[in-house]
Amino acid sequence: MIHHRSLHPNDAELANWSGSLVFRPRYVGVPRDEEEACSIVRLAARDGLKVRPVGRRHSSSPIIATDDVAVSMENMSGLIEHDTEEGWALVGAGTSLDDMGRALNAVGLATHNLGDINVQSVVGAVSTCTHGSGRTLTNLATMLIGGRMVTADGEVREIGSDIIHAARGSLGTLGLFTALKLRLLPRYRLRRREWCTTLSECFERLEELSHGSRNFDMYWYPRSDRVKLRTLDPPGEGPEGIEGAKLVLEMEGWSNEVLSRKRVLRFDEMEYAVPADVGEECFLEVRKRIMQRHRRTVGWRVLYRYVAADDAYLSTAHGRDTVTISLHQNNTLPYDEYFNDIEEVFLRYGGRPHWGKKHGLEAEDLEPLYPRWSEFQRVRRELDPEGVFLTDHMGRLLEGC
Repeated sequence: MIHHRSLHPNDAELANWSGSLVFRPRYVGVPRDEEEACSIVRLAARDGLKVRPVGRRHSSSPIIATDDVAVSMENMSGLIEHDTEEGWALVGAGTSLDDMGRALNAVGLATHNLGDINVQSVVGAVSTCTHGSGRTLTNLATMLIGGRMVTADGEVREIGSDIIHAARGSLGTLGLFTALKLRLLPRYRLRRREWCTTLSECFERLEELSHGSRNFDMYWYPRSDRVKLRTLDPPGEGPEGIEGAKLVLEMEGWSNEVLSRKRVLRFDEMEYAVPADVGEECFLEVRKRIMQRHRRTVGWRVLYRYVAADDAYLSTAHGRDTVTISLHQNNTLPYDEYFNDIEEVFLRYGGRPHWGKKHGLEAEDLEPLYPRWSEFQRVRRELDPEGVFLTDHMGRLLEGC
């Protein structure tokens, strides 16, 4: 029987952030250092149990769920090492994006972008290709340039250039990441402005507007059929006005202070990434279907964002500039009928689902969407030939079994 000071028998259910996903692992591991992380993996492998890193449990999809061993890296957090002149830092895998932003800012560094929410762990964000918005800005996984992880044999290895394209967006299936080396920018300030308008006033100019700011996204509200635009630019840059739009919020601060906002209400989410050149067409079809079928039951916004192309094997922006369209539903209300209906639209436009959010696809559906799928599988199988990090759900997602 497993016994270790950082691997505890579990008698309680674990839930994700929204409460829509509940699971009960047999054991919960919270390692304090790499030695304990290695022991957890060795003990689990010896007893034929699967190991699943759970991050801060912000995912809506079952990628964090397991009946065997759930591992939180929360005790392995903080800024370990950095070089401000060279533009990199080594951080503990369990560091929250919020805490990391403050620590980096204190030493003159910053991430190139953040998403709407910053409560996730950095390892969770990197592992699921979490992103913000901006025509020239890639997802957060692309920051990863090295680090360390515990592989399925219970040994520590460097995250080197030979596996870096698989490690970015690896979904916790290559090993337990313990420390991440990130490529960063000198810290910078941004002016955040939010504008209220209507779709008819802004949509034909969306292309122009999205190129006019460092960060740009659009929120559409089905009940009112109104729109909020968000722009973030270095102070003194970006539009001073948007025709037909009313400025309703303006604030300035360091990037880590203004890119993300606190969220009190909890929700479930589906997001698909489509090629940027069909983004507007896809959104209009999504809007039409919501207005016709779901407007009475959906009060939450639809979020429209931009992500630049990258070369990570399982990135939703792999090889193509991307528009992401996100559906939200209050976590106390049903979402299945709504999400399933709109998912069909996303798929017709070549959409790829966000790995950490709800979707209905499995390996046979996903493989054609990713040109480097087989390369990822090769790396994963080499590092974990016995499938120690491959739970039943992850097996269906990646192997079709």
